[in-house]
Amino acid sequence: MHELNEEIRDKEIRLIGSQGEQMGIMSSAEALKIADEQGLDLVKISPQAVPPVCKLMNYGKFRFEQSKREKEARKNQHVVEVKEIRMSPGIDVGDFNTKLKNAQKFIADGNRVKVSVRFRGREMAHTDIGRDLLDKFAEQCSETATLDKGAKLEGRMMSIFLSPKGGK
Repeated sequence: MHELNEEIRDKEIRLIGSQGEQMGIMSSAEALKIADEQGLDLVKISPQAVPPVCKLMNYGKFRFEQSKREKEARKNQHVVEVKEIRMSPGIDVGDFNTKLKNAQKFIADGNRVKVSVRFRGREMAHTDIGRDLLDKFAEQCSETATLDKGAKLEGRMMSIFLSPKGGK
């Protein structure tokens, strides 16, 4: 990733001290000598500049701090998952409310929810029941979620997508 000490082959470089102060343009051999005297590493931080910019620093400590920052950033990000809730057209009120509570919990956690109704056999003749069910479901979740895609029949499944409202 970075060129260190003897790997730097440029004739002249711009040197920056360990506290960020400019130390001027010099040959890489001179800069290396200064780095040795201070017990630090010479690290090329901007290779495309003319002349290239190098800095005096403790490279081990720098790498450690960098990995710590990356770990912190990874810890703070949230992966949005698509959770699925399945129902059948003949679902009863109690079961419907349980599924609704689960969906609201998923949405509160910041996940998207796919709600689907599966039609079996003669139920295919009454897809309107499933559509009404999904519309009712979306209406009940309307305070916390927005409807991404309306009810759509794909084969024997009809589904809608709900995603959390706001910036979460």
